[in-house]
Amino acid sequence: MNSLALLSASSALAGMAALETRSVLPLETRDEPNDDPLAAATAAVEELRSANENFRTEQAAAADRHQTEVRGLTERLAGLETRLNRPGGGNPPPAGPTIEVRAFTGFIRQGRELLGADEIRALRTDAQVAGGYLAPDQFEATLLRELVEISPLRQAARVTPVSSGAVILPKRTGRITAKWVGEVEERPGTEPTYGQIEIPVHEMACWVDVSNRLLEDAAINMEQELAIDFAEEFGRLEGLAFVSGDGIKKPVGILNDPNVASVATGSATAITPDSLIDLMYSLPQVYRNRGSFLMNSRTIAAVRKMKDAGGNFMWVDGVGTIAAPQPATLLGRPVIEAPDLADVGAGAVPVAYGDFGSAYRILDRVGLTVLRDPYTQQTNGLVRFHARRRVGAGVVRPEAVRKLKVAAA
Repeated sequence: MNSLALLSASSALAGMAALETRSVLPLETRDEPNDDPLAAATAAVEELRSANENFRTEQAAAADRHQTEVRGLTERLAGLETRLNRPGGGNPPPAGPTIEVRAFTGFIRQGRELLGADEIRALRTDAQVAGGYLAPDQFEATLLRELVEISPLRQAARVTPVSSGAVILPKRTGRITAKWVGEVEERPGTEPTYGQIEIPVHEMACWVDVSNRLLEDAAINMEQELAIDFAEEFGRLEGLAFVSGDGIKKPVGILNDPNVASVATGSATAITPDSLIDLMYSLPQVYRNRGSFLMNSRTIAAVRKMKDAGGNFMWVDGVGTIAAPQPATLLGRPVIEAPDLADVGAGAVPVAYGDFGSAYRILDRVGLTVLRDPYTQQTNGLVRFHARRRVGAGVVRPEAVRKLKVAAA
């Protein structure tokens, strides 16, 4: 009995000893890397150093590329600046002629028969013209530029392009009237009255002979040569009509309009300084301040010698530069030289003064027609070019202009 008790007690003590031994063993944890912390830190620093080196290398390469691009742009700009500094280097290359210009040039040099289908279609025609072709816009621009030099009234008058045979303009024939009234007094009724001015468009025609050899010479600008030839003839003809035309198959000239008032010089044979002042101040103020003198070269020579009471010349030469010239002035107003005005003489009208832009209207019929005739003068080695142009003109505001007549009274 006692032996069994002792055996049980021994077994219990052995179990408690084993339990105590297990309790002092370390606790089980999650597996952790066995790397050395110092080695890990060193690896991280090396990785950062390598990334920094790569970044610096890429930045240096990008900077080199940018410098190369900037150097290339600088060289290109320097080359452009060098070319622009050369004489004529800043001008853009001339554009090639349009199909209309090429067609018209071929028509002038060779005739319609040798033109291509596209060029024939490019030739402009007018339904109101029996034959010939309309000149291109560039040809007409050259013609009009030359016309201004030969027909100087064009630079002062108002020029309007039209497409009809006549133009009707309104004209005020009666003005409204007003008067002072009392508080309850009846107000007057009034209204303006208007009439009409009809300016017909007349026709000019001329022809120019050109040799076959000149037409075959490609170095000659035939369009410009023809434009100058036509401008000389048309300018001479219209310039005379604008000044003294009688209205028969031509415009009424500004000096022939019966509604334009005149001022006498006070001398039967000469122009006096006082008469020029009277002429200028006979106009209403609104037109006088925009006015110009119109006279020929011989009258200008006589007027340039006139002096005021203080011995000063009334004529003042223009100032300015070649690019921006200023016109000569008489009594502070510009002078236009018109060769078609009369010389100073008894009963003549050598000077006109006024706002010609308001007083005179010039109507240019759209289109200059050119007809090529290779047969009439072919026995003489010439080709004849017929040109026709339509223009109308007339006084629309006679109160805006005055003419100076050499007369005692």
